[in-house]
Amino acid sequence: MAGNQKFPSDLLFVAGLVILTNIFILVYPLNESFIRIILGLFLLIFLPGYSLISVLFPEETGLEGMERIALSVGLSVAIVPLIGLVINFTPWGIREIPLLTSLSAFTLLMSGVAYSRRRKLPENRIFGVSVRASALTLLTKVMEKSESKTEKILRTFLAISFLVLIGTLAYVTLTPHERAPFTEFYILGPQRMAENYTTEYVQGESGTYIIGIVNNEYKTMNYTMDVRVENESLPFQKNLKNMRLAHNTTIEEPLKITPFIEGKNQKLEFLLFNETEKKIPYKNLRLWINVSKRV
Repeated sequence: MAGNQKFPSDLLFVAGLVILTNIFILVYPLNESFIRIILGLFLLIFLPGYSLISVLFPEETGLEGMERIALSVGLSVAIVPLIGLVINFTPWGIREIPLLTSLSAFTLLMSGVAYSRRRKLPENRIFGVSVRASALTLLTKVMEKSESKTEKILRTFLAISFLVLIGTLAYVTLTPHERAPFTEFYILGPQRMAENYTTEYVQGESGTYIIGIVNNEYKTMNYTMDVRVENESLPFQKNLKNMRLAHNTTIEEPLKITPFIEGKNQKLEFLLFNETEKKIPYKNLRLWINVSKRV
């Protein structure tokens, strides 16, 4: 029984999978293994929901095993987007490391709360998972001859569905997929968020933006950048005019500009050129700004 254990085996297993997932995602060369994808899927579609279900139903007579599994998947599908929505409003945004940290922290926290709730229950009411007992129960049910035809069909359907799921995951993770090369180019406001951009200027005053470039071209790239207001180039830092980035490298640097032409609804363009085309922008971002005359 779970009450005889210092820490319930199911919650210990969940915590272990969370830690193992972090290791396979963060540590090189483990993060290039297909196991990383499988563990990541468990963290996305099962572990957060299971830990929350353990908090809500700590007793033995709460939910059956298959009900817990189904609800764990359903809750995980609901929890992950909510966590993503929350971290989207943080300076870090929805990226791999912030999402991994948030999901791991949530799952471990809920596992700790579930453990605390189980400790307050009498031993005979605590929910627990015994691998040996579960295997014996499954074997007994398979061997039972009194099992109805409907139950046999449902059990067979469940087993086939599980095998199809495993086969699909194995195909997706083991089959190499070619990815099209691309470059990410974005601008952020002074607080490093995609909002609160400087759009109101007085002649002679400067504004600051954060320029972001991510090289996913599978080779080292030479980029050239230009900033224009109404097709007139503006001066800015030399280190951003010509950049050399290795594959899978990200750069985020502040860019300071000073518009000098008075006018409303002027087009401010951030143009990124690659090494093969110097006249047509590879990426183009724009804002509309107002520049008022200094009094």
